[in-house]
Amino acid sequence: MNPKAGERMAREDSGQSSAEQRLKELGITLPTPPQPFGVYQEAVRTGNLLFLTGMMPTEGRTAKFIGRVGAELDVEAGSKAAGLAAINALAVAREHLGSLDKVARIVRLGVMVATVGDFREQPKVADGASQLLQDVFGKDKNPCRLVYGVASLPLGVPVELELIFEVGDE
Repeated sequence: MNPKAGERMAREDSGQSSAEQRLKELGITLPTPPQPFGVYQEAVRTGNLLFLTGMMPTEGRTAKFIGRVGAELDVEAGSKAAGLAAINALAVAREHLGSLDKVARIVRLGVMVATVGDFREQPKVADGASQLLQDVFGKDKNPCRLVYGVASLPLGVPVELELIFEVGDE
C-alpha cells in the first residue's frame, strides 16, 4: 500500500481535502481517459447521476493485466488491476464533469472478477478499487458494492468495474 496511509486517515477524518487535492497528495496523475473498445459511450449523465461503462485495467488500448484470478494471477495482482481500473474510471469521470470535486458521492461500485470456478476471494480483489476510491473521495462517499466472479472478461483482463456517481452542484 501507499506509504502515505496514515496521512490519508487523518484527511478522511477531517474531511477538509477535496478529491482533486487528494489526488495530488496521493501522487496520482490521471491518464488520458480510455476510449471505447466498441460502439458505446464511456459515460452517460442523466439528471444528477453519471453512469460509467465497464472500466478495465488498461493503459491506452493495452490491457496491463491479463488472466484469471486464482489461475494465472493471485489476489494481489487482481487487486492492483482493480486499482488501475478505478484510476481509469476517475479519468473518465473527470473528463465528463470537469472536476472530481463535483462528485457528491459514489452510489454504486460493481466489480466483475474473472476467476476459476472454486475461487472465493473476489471481495479482496474488489478492495483494490474500493480503497483507491475511498482514498480519493473519503469514507463518507463509499458506495454500495456488488462483486461477482465471471468466467472471462473483455481483452482477457481480470477485473472490470461499473460505477454510478451522484453529481452535485460543486
